[in-house]
Amino acid sequence: MDIEARYLKTLEYLYSFVDYSLTKAVRYSPEQFNLQRMQAFVAALGHPQQAYPLIHIAGTKGKGSTAALCASALQAAGYRVGLYTSPHLVDYCERLQVDLQPIGHAELVALVDEIKPQIEQIEHLTTFEITTGLAVLYFARQEVQAAVIEDGLGGRLDAPNVVDPVVSVITTLSYDHTQFLGDTLAEIAGEKAGIIKPGRPVVLAPQKDEARHVIERVAAERNAPLLEVGKDFLFAGFEHSVDMGQALLVWPAAAQAQADRYLESAGPSTAAGEQPSLRAPEAGGESWPLRLQIPLLGQHQVENAATAFSALQVFSQQALPVSRSAILQGFAQVTWPGRFEILQRRPPVVLDCAHNRDSALKLRLALDDYFRGLPVILVFGASEDKDIEGMFVELLPRVQQVIATRSFHPRAIDPEKLVALAHRDGRPARVIEKVEEALPEAIRLAGHEALVLVTGSIFVAAAARDSWYNDIKL
Repeated sequence: MDIEARYLKTLEYLYSFVDYSLTKAVRYSPEQFNLQRMQAFVAALGHPQQAYPLIHIAGTKGKGSTAALCASALQAAGYRVGLYTSPHLVDYCERLQVDLQPIGHAELVALVDEIKPQIEQIEHLTTFEITTGLAVLYFARQEVQAAVIEDGLGGRLDAPNVVDPVVSVITTLSYDHTQFLGDTLAEIAGEKAGIIKPGRPVVLAPQKDEARHVIERVAAERNAPLLEVGKDFLFAGFEHSVDMGQALLVWPAAAQAQADRYLESAGPSTAAGEQPSLRAPEAGGESWPLRLQIPLLGQHQVENAATAFSALQVFSQQALPVSRSAILQGFAQVTWPGRFEILQRRPPVVLDCAHNRDSALKLRLALDDYFRGLPVILVFGASEDKDIEGMFVELLPRVQQVIATRSFHPRAIDPEKLVALAHRDGRPARVIEKVEEALPEAIRLAGHEALVLVTGSIFVAAAARDSWYNDIKL
């Protein structure tokens, strides 16, 4: 049997276990999610997660981008870096990366074969728990010097919460997976705050008060130093375009006077509503603010970059030094496909993994920033448990026509239901069930007068991306 056939057999084995991302569990609770299983699993593997310092990231949105930024900067600093994220966009092996290179198919097959005895001695392990065990073991085997670990849908009871991080990070919280995490931001924040370890620093992205108060309380109870982005570390975005990406300034609150002098010397903006074209201090020395450049688009990515920068400041103080120049380089060269990714310019084709109302709002704001006034042909598919009505509220004001589609995901909603929702909101809509057929039709409809947007699910975005690169791109 060749390696690709063995790889497919390995994936079948991994997915033969319970995968809560593909099912409709009633509640995110110890009945379904049990850290004791994961603790037993990593113990059976020899506690590989203890072999390297790491950053642990939870949140609703922005986890992956923040993780990718941190990993890219650590690699630019000269370290061998493990990166664990989920779900994958195209290939399962994307979840386990060393120096931003996914584990090879043959390596994954061999690793799974090796640890089958440990897997089978622990009852009721889930696919995500096994994948997490594979990641921390693979990183140890690869002798990484640092790792960045992203949580799954939760925090408190998520498999990665067996790690003992140098710093925990909580990105933006909003309503998602409410059937697991709770119906209020306070409940969701309580689950995410479960990653905070006694005495370990935690970096918190800007939050609504309801969520922030919960995180602050838990951090205080656990004597965990809390650094809040937007309060302890400040940031401001400026200069953004499709071609250059975007720039931001960051500075600690303690350096506000220095930042004030710099900002005043830069002069006012030339027109109402425009940001000044600023030149921040060079990387050398400790002058503030520091100017960072990122290729990721959208104001929400400025927030993610500020959060990643803050996490790296703590990691640098507590574990391994990360210079300003490494952060500058790492941030400038980061890649994170499927997040406001522009596949082509004429007509523009944008795909994004937005799958809740808050991320749909941020997506629409990014469209307004980069493609103001351009009508949108929307290719949309989503899981049936998502807030589709909320996403439509945010997106449809910009939409000229909806093409409802469906990914391979077992929780994907019937496209006819999407058409009914779009019609109720006064938008023409029709079904093209296969994503690979929906995308070229949307491009045809857009012509030279509109933009094509593919969103609603990471699985729809992934299918469109695969179709574009394999069938459409010349």
